[in-house]
Amino acid sequence: MYMKKTVFSLVFISLLCIGCKKEQNPFQIGKQHVGLLTDSTQVKDLKAVFANDSVVSRLLDNEFTFNRTDIDVFDKSGNKLLTLTPKTVQDSTSTIETIKVLDSRFKTEKGISTNSTFGDIEIHYKISSIQNTLKNIVVFVNDINAFFTISKSELPAELQFDTNAKIEAVQIPEKAKIKYFMIGW
Repeated sequence: MYMKKTVFSLVFISLLCIGCKKEQNPFQIGKQHVGLLTDSTQVKDLKAVFANDSVVSRLLDNEFTFNRTDIDVFDKSGNKLLTLTPKTVQDSTSTIETIKVLDSRFKTEKGISTNSTFGDIEIHYKISSIQNTLKNIVVFVNDINAFFTISKSELPAELQFDTNAKIEAVQIPEKAKIKYFMIGW
């Protein structure tokens, strides 16, 4: 009798756990995942992860890209969703190193997407650092392994052409739009 109760209890608890399992949002971004893609997903598994989308690999072989393979993911309408860069070139067992988020449907747990602004980032996350490049500034948020790219055309005129200027958060307008952002593992 005791054994039947124990088995029944285990089966009941197992079914309860399976029934309560929350389905992953295919557009939610967390520290270790972008939608259904995780930091341990291998290149060979991408077609299964993005079964309803189109996955296109392209080999970039020139002196500036250092023989890199990028993988683009498009939705059924032909809109580019993501660009993935594997850690190892042309290795199907490689995991993904960086993910360029291009589609605004992808959002962090705090609602940040490519439609967000610098002010939105600043409200929801601690900014780790800001890097000044030729045409953009890059805002790093270590909490979610992300870096947000904002065009320098969004900055005051005196900061747009000076690549040596140290840009502080207070100098970036709250309404500055995100061009795209990347998650790196």
